[in-house]
Amino acid sequence: MESPGNKPSVAIIGASRGIGLELTRQYAQAGWRVHATTRTPKSLGELGRVGGDVSVHFADLRDPDPVRALADALTDTPTNRSIDVLIHNAGIKDSGHSREEVMHVNATAPILVVESLLDVVGTSANGRIVLMSSQMGARRGHRGSLGTYGDSKAALNDAFRERAAAWKTHNVTAIVMHPGWVRTDMGGSGAPVSVKDSATGICKVVDSLSADDHGKFLTWTGEEHPW
Repeated sequence: MESPGNKPSVAIIGASRGIGLELTRQYAQAGWRVHATTRTPKSLGELGRVGGDVSVHFADLRDPDPVRALADALTDTPTNRSIDVLIHNAGIKDSGHSREEVMHVNATAPILVVESLLDVVGTSANGRIVLMSSQMGARRGHRGSLGTYGDSKAALNDAFRERAAAWKTHNVTAIVMHPGWVRTDMGGSGAPVSVKDSATGICKVVDSLSADDHGKFLTWTGEEHPW
């Protein structure tokens, strides 16, 4: 991970648990300024106990207004005018949620968040954007449904690929990422990858990103994933 000499900054969208929470811990421990979002700012739990330079922001991605408010909050002071890394980690599974809600949170909201913060990340000398996708959204030539969750991640991948060229003109390097099959509430207890290992791998990949990686679908180990 980068040297904290100039206090680099990262915004982690969806940081209250799982991978997002561990990313918050690791970046904070490395000396970064961390902007972490949650839907429950009055009940922070483990997020509230992370030490370091961590600012917590409310963001309910089911509503576009908090997305705009988040962009305003991250640019309201001189120290917040640049974000070096934006990681959009927030997502929901189809259990207990309608297909429409899953598609919005997993596919539409990440694009809205990125586009609201694109210029902020672009002011960094090395602005990087990571949208958390999934291997379940890789069609691999498949034409039918991948299930609600898989369809939402495939839609995110499609939207990203449609916009990647335009985003590159904003001086950013943007990718989508498969974080591994991780032991979280979403991944289940039988998943082979720990939260800590996934987050550590993600940080390493982010740290090594170059302009040549823009537009790619990468895994948490740095390998290219088929679309």
